Amino acid sequence: MSRRDEVTALLQSLLRLDTVNPPGNETQAAHLLRDYLAQNGIAGELYARAPERANLVARIEGGDGPTLAFLCHTDTVLADPAEWARDPWSGDLVDGEVWGRGALDMKGQVAANAVAFASLAREGFAPSGDLLFIATADEEVGGDDGYGLMWLCAEHPDAVRCDYALNEGAGERLVLGGNAVYFAASAEKMSAPFTIRVHGRSGHASMPGIADNALVKAARYLEALGAYEPPQELIPEAKGLLEAVLGEAPPLEEALARAAAVHPLLPALVEPLLAFTLSPTMIDASHQRNVIPALCEITVDCRLLPETTPADVEPLIRAALGNGRYDLEFDEATGGTRSPLGTPLWDALERYTESIEPGARLAPMACPGFTDSHYLRQAFGTVAYGFFPIRHMDPELATKLVHSADERIKVDDLELGVEMLRSVAQSLLFS
Repeated sequence: MSRRDEVTALLQSLLRLDTVNPPGNETQAAHLLRDYLAQNGIAGELYARAPERANLVARIEGGDGPTLAFLCHTDTVLADPAEWARDPWSGDLVDGEVWGRGALDMKGQVAANAVAFASLAREGFAPSGDLLFIATADEEVGGDDGYGLMWLCAEHPDAVRCDYALNEGAGERLVLGGNAVYFAASAEKMSAPFTIRVHGRSGHASMPGIADNALVKAARYLEALGAYEPPQELIPEAKGLLEAVLGEAPPLEEALARAAAVHPLLPALVEPLLAFTLSPTMIDASHQRNVIPALCEITVDCRLLPETTPADVEPLIRAALGNGRYDLEFDEATGGTRSPLGTPLWDALERYTESIEPGARLAPMACPGFTDSHYLRQAFGTVAYGFFPIRHMDPELATKLVHSADERIKVDDLELGVEMLRSVAQSLLFS
């Protein structure tokens, strides 16, 4: 069986397992992957905080050189079958595309990681340092009480400690000026949601004059958040991206316009790298129609630039909101780490992209969402990049399909991912 057929079949099997998180039930995927690796002579070990939420770690032992991990997660977000043209757990192969929840995020990369890992082992790959395969649970929800990589780093650090890691987060390809540019995530923004609690006085809804409606008062704060434009700055990832696609880093006030002139999709990649973002997403007030609320809570999704903290931005947010009877409380702060550029792993990715397309360039970016790379960087100082090249599917379509209906991946891109992983491992861990 060719590696192309092998990765397609493995992905189909993974997609037919419902690992929607919550509840996850990732152990069934861990068992499938452990059995697949065992068929290729590789022992995998399960680590589980709860029996139904297992993580899988396997290792090809090497010398005393650097260690590289193929990192991935086996849980997915939910899927509503009514919104899909095909069963979200069918794993159907249609016109060279494999359909199912998680095909892009990220069971396609899980399958590619496993096939690249197993095929190297079959060939007797003798790396200079250990090569790890890490398939985690609970990436999509996670948190302090999670079952995935955060727990592994704390409870089983020796199992997952590594110098380098390849994970999800980027891989989009755009053709700019006749040459291809591939994007690799070298950092991620911090997820720092906060709650605004607006205070008033309750009363009967039939007599609004005797109350002080907290829901009505909240409108001004929503409007202020919607109108606020955070200050911009040119972080290293934004500078590197602009230099790769424009040949230079223009002044901040020109960055988005210059990017749009090169490609219509570029502003969507550049804009989140220039400032923190604020998106009000939930509101909660009275739970009875005839009761005027004394309290209204606004939940705001806030994403901070790498290595920025809530304490850095809270004064700016309060200034934008102005005075009034409200409380502002950050609920959590997760992520926000970065890895340096110009490392041996970055060089290996650059060599690979140039090998598949002469003149192709690799551009850094900061992932606007959260990935498990954060936990490795935080725990061990791991150099972790998000990269899985999507060369054959339209990048705008691929972006829209993640966490959406009709998610699917082209077999051509699955095969490309396998070869990328093999190439990088052989380049970085040559004997």
